[in-house]
Amino acid sequence: MGVPLTFLKAGETGVVTSITVPSRGGRRGGRGWGLRKRLVDMGLTPGTRVTVIKSAPFRGPIEILVRGSRLALGRGMAERVYVEIDR
Repeated sequence: MGVPLTFLKAGETGVVTSITVPSRGGRRGGRGWGLRKRLVDMGLTPGTRVTVIKSAPFRGPIEILVRGSRLALGRGMAERVYVEIDR
Protein backbone atom coordinates (compact mmCIF):
# COMPACT_ATOMS: atom_id res chain seq x y z
CA MET A 1 0.00 0.00 0.00
CA GLY A 2 2.89 2.40 0.57
CA VAL A 3 3.21 5.38 2.88
CA PRO A 4 1.35 8.70 3.04
CA LEU A 5 2.75 11.47 0.86
CA THR A 6 3.58 13.39 4.03
CA PHE A 7 6.38 10.87 4.81
CA LEU A 8 8.44 12.02 1.81
CA LYS A 9 11.14 14.63 2.40
CA ALA A 10 12.04 17.47 0.03
CA GLY A 11 13.63 16.04 -3.12
CA GLU A 12 12.21 12.52 -2.70
CA THR A 13 10.11 10.93 -5.43
CA GLY A 14 7.36 8.35 -5.24
CA VAL A 15 4.61 6.75 -7.31
CA VAL A 16 0.98 7.13 -6.25
CA THR A 17 -0.47 3.76 -5.27
CA SER A 18 -3.86 4.76 -3.86
CA ILE A 19 -6.04 7.49 -2.42
CA THR A 20 -7.90 6.73 0.78
CA VAL A 21 -10.92 8.80 1.69
CA PRO A 22 -13.54 8.42 4.37
CA SER A 23 -16.84 7.01 3.17
CA ARG A 24 -20.19 8.12 4.44
CA GLY A 25 -22.88 5.58 3.75
CA GLY A 26 -22.00 5.18 0.06
CA ARG A 27 -23.67 8.43 -0.95
CA ARG A 28 -22.15 10.11 -3.97
CA GLY A 29 -22.25 13.44 -2.16
CA GLY A 30 -20.37 12.14 0.90
CA ARG A 31 -17.15 13.71 2.18
CA GLY A 32 -14.82 11.29 0.43
CA TRP A 33 -16.22 11.63 -3.08
CA GLY A 34 -15.36 15.32 -3.42
CA LEU A 35 -11.84 14.88 -2.03
CA ARG A 36 -11.08 11.98 -4.36
CA LYS A 37 -12.44 13.93 -7.36
CA ARG A 38 -10.36 16.97 -6.50
CA LEU A 39 -7.15 14.95 -6.19
CA VAL A 40 -7.83 13.12 -9.47
CA ASP A 41 -8.58 16.45 -11.19
CA MET A 42 -5.15 17.66 -10.02
CA GLY A 43 -3.54 14.66 -11.71
CA LEU A 44 -2.92 12.50 -8.63
CA THR A 45 -3.98 9.13 -9.99
CA PRO A 46 -2.48 5.70 -9.25
CA GLY A 47 0.75 5.20 -11.18
CA THR A 48 1.60 8.91 -11.29
CA ARG A 49 5.11 9.96 -10.21
CA VAL A 50 5.28 12.82 -7.68
CA THR A 51 8.28 14.71 -6.30
CA VAL A 52 8.18 16.71 -3.07
CA ILE A 53 9.61 20.17 -3.71
CA LYS A 54 9.13 21.68 -0.28
CA SER A 55 7.44 20.80 2.99
CA ALA A 56 6.38 23.75 5.12
CA PRO A 57 7.06 23.54 8.86
CA PHE A 58 4.43 23.26 11.59
CA ARG A 59 2.04 21.05 9.60
CA GLY A 60 1.91 23.54 6.73
CA PRO A 61 1.25 22.63 3.10
CA ILE A 62 3.44 20.39 0.93
CA GLU A 63 4.58 21.59 -2.49
CA ILE A 64 4.81 18.78 -5.04
CA LEU A 65 5.67 18.35 -8.71
CA VAL A 66 3.08 16.30 -10.65
CA ARG A 67 3.17 15.85 -14.42
CA GLY A 68 5.24 19.02 -14.84
CA SER A 69 3.01 21.19 -12.62
CA ARG A 70 3.68 22.42 -9.11
CA LEU A 71 0.85 21.95 -6.63
CA ALA A 72 0.44 22.80 -2.97
CA LEU A 73 -1.53 20.31 -0.87
CA GLY A 74 -2.65 20.79 2.69
CA ARG A 75 -1.41 18.11 5.13
CA GLY A 76 -4.90 16.65 5.49
CA MET A 77 -5.15 16.02 1.75
CA ALA A 78 -1.55 14.82 1.44
CA GLU A 79 -2.09 12.26 4.21
CA ARG A 80 -4.77 10.60 2.05
CA VAL A 81 -2.41 10.02 -0.90
CA TYR A 82 -0.31 6.86 -0.55
CA VAL A 83 2.94 6.43 -2.48
CA GLU A 84 5.71 3.90 -2.99
CA ILE A 85 9.00 5.69 -2.41
CA ASP A 86 11.61 5.48 -5.19
CA ARG A 87 14.98 4.50 -3.76
